Amino acid sequence: MTSQSAATLRSRYVVQAASDLEENRRLQQELTERIKVLQQQEALLEDILSLAQRYEGFADPSRLPEQMQDEPVVAKTKPASRAASRRSSSAKTAPAGRTAKAGAKGKPRQPLLGDLLTELLGQYKEPRLAKELRDELLQKYPDRNPTPQVVRNTLESLVAKGRIRRHKQQRSVMYTLVQPAPRGTGEARADEGRTS
Repeated sequence: MTSQSAATLRSRYVVQAASDLEENRRLQQELTERIKVLQQQEALLEDILSLAQRYEGFADPSRLPEQMQDEPVVAKTKPASRAASRRSSSAKTAPAGRTAKAGAKGKPRQPLLGDLLTELLGQYKEPRLAKELRDELLQKYPDRNPTPQVVRNTLESLVAKGRIRRHKQQRSVMYTLVQPAPRGTGEARADEGRTS
């Protein structure tokens, strides 16, 4: 092997190693974002589970938790489930009851992410990318910081509910608000069916 072919081979290995390293970093970043999303989902599910267990013992399930804030909590005498014992330490340090009451009394409830995204989409006639909507959301509501995946999931949930419409243009997915038909006009609904 000549020194020139060895140098060429070495430069190819250097380029390949740099490319592999860049791809590895990109994958690590994606996994980090996915872990954050999963941690948010885990915390939400733990809160739901603790609230469900807290209100499980009440005789009248039709009463809302807000109506029972000042009443004592009646707990069943069941042993704690394995899922409850696996809760993270952060869930153990801040019981759901105290945080729910503090949130109800201390500050007004934040609007749902789906409602905020619907409001943003309502300002535009043309389709919008999820990234554009997230960027605008971060500007208007700096206290809200959903991950890109959470925004996409919320938008897809709104599509499933029929509140917004998905448009695919090449490899991009865009969203528009579904305009409600005027009530009582069958013609408007028939026209909508023809245009879809």
